Order: sequence, then structure tokens, then C-alpha cells
Amino acid sequence: MKRTDGTPVSAVFSPPFEVKRPRILTAPFVFNSPHSGRVYPQSFLQASRLDALALRKSEDAYVEELFADVASLGAPLLHAHFPRAYLDVNREPYELDPALISDTLPAYANTASIRVIGGLGTIARIVSEAEEIYREPITLEHALERIKTLYKPYHEALRSILTESWSKFGHAILVDCHSMPSLPANQYDSRPDFVLGDRFASSCDSRIVQFVERQLTAMGYVVMRNKPYSGGFITEHYGQPEEGLHALQIEIKRALYMNENTFTKKKRFALVRRDLRRLCKAMFEYVPELLKDRPAAAE
Repeated sequence: MKRTDGTPVSAVFSPPFEVKRPRILTAPFVFNSPHSGRVYPQSFLQASRLDALALRKSEDAYVEELFADVASLGAPLLHAHFPRAYLDVNREPYELDPALISDTLPAYANTASIRVIGGLGTIARIVSEAEEIYREPITLEHALERIKTLYKPYHEALRSILTESWSKFGHAILVDCHSMPSLPANQYDSRPDFVLGDRFASSCDSRIVQFVERQLTAMGYVVMRNKPYSGGFITEHYGQPEEGLHALQIEIKRALYMNENTFTKKKRFALVRRDLRRLCKAMFEYVPELLKDRPAAAE
């Protein structure tokens, strides 16, 4: 299938994602930034009732840059070029919204998940809290093309990187990197600086989470666990501590490093990136020894 402007999806996103690899793999970590893509196809913008700036409200802007130093420290970083508003890889492959797809959905589609009901399925119907993206519904063929062309190759790449790390070290720690709005919808209380999500102690060895929390707190940041974000599909799906596969989601408050209205970086961006480099370096030194001493376990 081709897009409405005649361009195949595979050509619009070429490549659809990027893997920054270390010269030598020295740490059992894999970093993933699934929502920081910012290539917005012209045909997608034309199909949307929102302007480009409004569509970016669901984007984890610059997160892959904040974590870019991990490659020089010895771990790979995978990040998407396609935006979350176009396709969300932090969902099941077929969380499809009947209110968005014009055709009858196949039996294998999950149409009743909380995320689909909220308009935030594999192909989102809304951005932010309630802003409808599309002028009119899209076809099932178009939806399945995005999943085939973008979703499946992305997860194949992520699985491959995790397998490589697990094979070399006997365990692997996936750090799923995200950002969050500073203010919840219709509320005035600012969110913490960081939220660590481990699916309520089921996706990651609790000692790793505790270590990350201590490090960030020592740097002066306010940190919470699992509230309001405990981790999405990626954290839940790949986090299997009993198999030596750990997954931890890190959410960063956007106001720490960017203007949330203009999407421009603040002067403090460099400081946040430097602190994350310090955090990752400390993790690379501490966690391998920790997992070597005792079997992996969640609380």
C-alpha cells in the first residue's frame, strides 16, 4: 500500500529507527527511546486536524539526546524516527481503535484495552488528553501497513539487541526512556522530576530500582515510583527478572530541560544530560556486580 501522496511508508521513514552502538559492548544495558521520533510526514499533517506543534504534545522530545552518551559508555541506544502520534510501539501490536479505523477490525485486534478506550492505542486517535488527531477515519489497510513497516521491525531490533546483551553477560537490563508533561491534565500540582516504573516491582530487580532512585535523589531530583507511570507494554513485555531480563521505565519531567510550549531546549538541557551520564556510569559500575552476587529477583 502507498500513502495518499503516493509515497510508501517505508520510504517516508528511511530508516524508521536508529541504533547507536558502542565500539565495544561493555555493560549489560540496553536503552530505548520509543517516543522521541520527530519525522512528521506531510501527508500525515494534511490528514490531521491539528498543526505540527499540537501533534508534538505526545512526543518525548530530545530524550534520545539526553541519553546519547550511553553509547560511549558501552551500551546501545535504540530510538525511533517516526513519532508516537503516528505509531506507538509501546503498545501491543494490534491495540486498534474502532473509533479510528473505518473498516471492520479483525478478531485478533484488541479493541477493549484501557489504552484503546482512552484513544491511545497502537495508532493513536488523540494527542495530549483529548485532542483528536484525524479529520476522518483511516483504513484498516493503512493501519496494518504502519504496523508491518514500523512496529514489527522496531521490536525485532529491540529483541535482537537484548538477546545480544543477554547472551554476552547472562542478563540484560532494558531502560525504557520517556518524558512527561510537567502538569497533569486539569491539575495544578507539578509532577516529580523523575518517575521510575517497574510495573509495581514485577519487571525489574528491586535493587536496581532502589539504586537508580538513590542516585537521582542524591543529585537533588524529586523521584517517585510507579505513580503516575508504572511502565507500558515494553516494560511489561520485556521485563522478566526470573529469566535475567529486567526492564525499568524512566520518565523525565519535560520542564527540566525544555520549554513545553515551544519545544526549545533550555540552557539546563546540558546539565540534565550530564546528570544522566553520571547516573548511567554509576549503573554500569554497580549493577553487574549486584546481579553477579545474587540471583535476579523482584520484590
